[in-house]
Amino acid sequence: MFEFLLTHHNTENPTAISILITVLCTFFLSSLVTLTYEYTTRDARKPFQFLQSMVLISIVAAMVMQAIGDSLARGLGMLGALAIIRFRTKLDNPRNMAFMFAALAIGIACGVFGFTIAFIGTAGFCSAAFILHFSPFGQEDPLVGILKMVVINDPAVDLQVDQLLKTYCSTVLLENVRFLNLKKTDKVKNEEGLVIAETKRQVLKEISYRIRMKRGKEMEEFAHELEQLPSLKDLRLRFNKEPFTL
Repeated sequence: MFEFLLTHHNTENPTAISILITVLCTFFLSSLVTLTYEYTTRDARKPFQFLQSMVLISIVAAMVMQAIGDSLARGLGMLGALAIIRFRTKLDNPRNMAFMFAALAIGIACGVFGFTIAFIGTAGFCSAAFILHFSPFGQEDPLVGILKMVVINDPAVDLQVDQLLKTYCSTVLLENVRFLNLKKTDKVKNEEGLVIAETKRQVLKEISYRIRMKRGKEMEEFAHELEQLPSLKDLRLRFNKEPFTL
């Protein structure tokens, strides 16, 4: 491609035309990666700073590679200069890191005049991103939450709860179990205040789970089914935006 037009240029001292072509190609390809990220990312939080940084860092990478050229001394000097800068930006999503590396790779490839690598690599990366977006791997993450409930301590009740969890949840982790009303009794007194009878309180069990909903299952339907349990005394079901580690 453009390599044939630039073969007569010196990589250590590139001409203005070669620099202009490099910057334009870098801007075009990194913009394609940015548009691909914008279209294929389901996360509602898409900061414009990150979108702009993918384009800008690609151009910076191309400038660095052209400044270094084939000079070992320049490379060592650039490495020392960049080591002074401390990058503290945190990328929580590994997918964001992959797009940032793609933008860097585009800048590096264009900076060393590897335009064929840059164009074919960008096409392959964007195509893979779209394929994954429409594949089962691109679906939204299932809901993850905490289930706390108080039920009667009865094996039959445990079977009912386990059946509901197997129906609606793909992953269930038992966090803790606490028994209530152990060795507690209700005293019946007469008019004179004397205890005439004692009845043992019903033993209750407080259970806490971390759960992940199955795809296609609604949390409202799951909560409704739990409410129908006749032995249920208390129910707390909470789902968070940030997933738990299961």
